Amino acid sequence: MPTWNSRGLRGSTLEEYINLTNEKYLAGGLALIQKIPTPVTPVRIDPDTRQITLAYFGEKSTVDYIGAIQGIPVCFDAKECHADTFPLQNIHEHQVTFMRRFEQQKGIAFFLLFYAQRDTFYYLRFGKLLQFWERMRSGGRKSFRFDELEADFFFTSGSGVPVPYLDAIQKDLLLRD
Repeated sequence: MPTWNSRGLRGSTLEEYINLTNEKYLAGGLALIQKIPTPVTPVRIDPDTRQITLAYFGEKSTVDYIGAIQGIPVCFDAKECHADTFPLQNIHEHQVTFMRRFEQQKGIAFFLLFYAQRDTFYYLRFGKLLQFWERMRSGGRKSFRFDELEADFFFTSGSGVPVPYLDAIQKDLLLRD
């Protein structure tokens, strides 16, 4: 059983807050967003408890969440940050590829970042991520700093939901028009 400070529990609080937010959005008729489970292949199952005791990830997962907001397809991944520098190694090539293809199909792809020390959220537009990603691929920084982010896309809890990201999506849509 993992302990409270286990690396395996990182981000679980953020995920719970996003799940609660998505339930409220669903109840209000604003959005239908589903958590995508990470595919696992069991290797060993305890015959007494029927619990999986050994497993491996069967395939690469793409994003944490996918769905629709008032007819607009969306997909996003959630990451928790404990410093002001975010390492791009926390985002995988297959995720970027999936998100690029999702946006080519007229969907909206983004990352929700939670800066734990600052108790603030950030909506990382896919286009902004690509700027950092291309910089890294051309030999530049392999991370981005808090002060490099777009000020209009920071937000905190409020509006009756733990992670109110709909306003950020609206801003993102306005930048696309």
